[in-house]
Amino acid sequence: LHPVSVPLARYRWLWGLVNNAGIAIPTAPNEWLSKEDFMKVLDVNLVGLVEVTLSLLPLVRRARGRVVNVSSVMGRLSFFGGGYCISKFGVEAFSDSLRIEMHNFGVKVSVIEPGYFKTMITNVENLEKNFQACWEKLPAEIKASYGEIVSLLKLLQKGYNSDLSLVTNCMEHALTSLHPRSRYSAGWDAKLLYLPLSYLPSALSDALFTTFYPKSVGKA
Repeated sequence: LHPVSVPLARYRWLWGLVNNAGIAIPTAPNEWLSKEDFMKVLDVNLVGLVEVTLSLLPLVRRARGRVVNVSSVMGRLSFFGGGYCISKFGVEAFSDSLRIEMHNFGVKVSVIEPGYFKTMITNVENLEKNFQACWEKLPAEIKASYGEIVSLLKLLQKGYNSDLSLVTNCMEHALTSLHPRSRYSAGWDAKLLYLPLSYLPSALSDALFTTFYPKSVGKA
């Protein structure tokens, strides 16, 4: 049910809103993508989240309730192209501003930043098909510059966490606890890898991530 279609006058208040909808495809190196590819992801992950929140915010404000936005560790570190990381950085920024604005109304705003979990977003087969489809559309000059695709998908798959209760437990705490946190890190990779990496100088995190990317084979 689309929130804009809900006759809000029927309802007096809403205690909790959890924004969890998200997609990752199309994703690929930025140069492989079009503006439309970026917008497909941004419309769902960021613009859709903002639209739903603004539609229901009056009800949450009356209840002095909770808004819980599901971001990602990719809202702190952006090391692959496409709209996904951009959208999650946007979710972080929107949530920060909303948390400040809602403070004096008694509304708590929390962000959940999961690591890599086994979901349809991280499904390897879907991601491989996505990369192949993007690759086939590229002009010969770009293909020659990038060379053979080297993917970390298989490696990342080994680190996926299948225990989604780690994420839902964060949602529950954010909705029901007396003092919810501003941010929740779900998963050991989020806590012990990506969160610490996000505090490193960019030169160091860049050096780490670029080691996993294929070397350019094109001429400058």
